[in-house]
Amino acid sequence: GGPFALFFLAEYANIIMMNALTTILFLGAYNNLMFPELYTTNFATKTLLFTMIFLWIRASYPRFRYDQLMHLLWKNFLPLTLVMCMWHV
Repeated sequence: GGPFALFFLAEYANIIMMNALTTILFLGAYNNLMFPELYTTNFATKTLLFTMIFLWIRASYPRFRYDQLMHLLWKNFLPLTLVMCMWHV
């Protein structure tokens, strides 16, 4: 019903906001002095591109069960993180 729809919309609004902040912080919106009206178009295009890539990757990979996720984190990511920390220190 209604609460599920609001939760669904909030999730996608969060994805769009996250990609908009990523665009602002890491790509910049490229303020062109010759055509300042293209600032909004450029920003919206980059945000839309990030959103499409994010949703495509999210839809392509399967959801892990909780035990599979814990195995992946403890056996693969934790040792890799510790090695990277030791490497940079």
